[in-house]
Amino acid sequence: MTRTPLAPAPAPEAATPVTDRLRAALRTVAIVACLPYIVLKTAWISGSHLGIPEGSELLDHSTALVVGNIGSVLMDSAVVVIALLLTQAWGRRVPAWLLALPMWVATGLLLPIMTGYPLQLLVAALGGDIVQDESGRPFLQEWVFGVVYGGFILQGLSLGALFALYARDRWGHLWQGALRELPSSPTAPALRAAAVTASLIALAPAAVHLLWATGSPAGLSEARAAERTSGFYVLEAVHLFFVAATVTGVLLLAFRRSALPLRVPLALAWGGSGATACWGGWMSIASLVPVDDIAERPTPAMVLIYAVQMLVGTLVVALGAYFLAERAATTRPAGPRA
Repeated sequence: MTRTPLAPAPAPEAATPVTDRLRAALRTVAIVACLPYIVLKTAWISGSHLGIPEGSELLDHSTALVVGNIGSVLMDSAVVVIALLLTQAWGRRVPAWLLALPMWVATGLLLPIMTGYPLQLLVAALGGDIVQDESGRPFLQEWVFGVVYGGFILQGLSLGALFALYARDRWGHLWQGALRELPSSPTAPALRAAAVTASLIALAPAAVHLLWATGSPAGLSEARAAERTSGFYVLEAVHLFFVAATVTGVLLLAFRRSALPLRVPLALAWGGSGATACWGGWMSIASLVPVDDIAERPTPAMVLIYAVQMLVGTLVVALGAYFLAERAATTRPAGPRA
């Protein structure tokens, strides 16, 4: 496709070395940030109690600890694979879904940590408490949280920047322009109906997280209600925020009455749906771990809310994928691909 002489193409050869160095640096940060977590989890799998104090409840279920740690190592190792995929030539040939799905999961799991942990530290600096154990049994040594969550934050920042560069080059033409400028679509009524349905379903987790964030123990297990701290309320507010971002993003995409750039609701729907669904899934998996004390078992209300979060997030990301597929069928890049 030719370019108009009034808008000459930028010289890619002048920008490529800088971009390549940036990608290489971000890839290195992402991979190095994975190492402390992988090393720590591998040590636990091999039987080490590094960072686990005597009497920790983690030692009560050694089999569950090993299985969970193996899964965690595999998940964090996937970050290394994604970082390589986003920076290598062969990564451009990977089917879109094979990259987008694990990247969506990574986004969903990392975003609440990237926002919640710094906020918890801020609350602690202002006099709040972020750790409390009524039983007097320690969980993990304090340095573990800093190492693990610090690594997650670095992973999220570097992986997010790499994905933004990759997506700009491969799919950037799909989110050009403003919402109001989108052409009419025969599937718009169906998208609006599905978006409204997802938003109505999202009212349930939004209401529950609001209750928990404002101090209500309704629906919480006895042990969880007793262990609430300032850090707990911060995390509940973070979860509420991502549910709200999910709803805002999908409604903006469906009704298209805003002058906002298209990338804004897409980013809200992407990040919000990922955080809502993936943390719902993570908590659902955690609820399957056998617990002897009935007071510590997740209540039916907690399990139900986690399931609803997965439903809402999955529905919204499916709507976003359909929206982009429709855009791809009717939109072509303005120039040759880099």
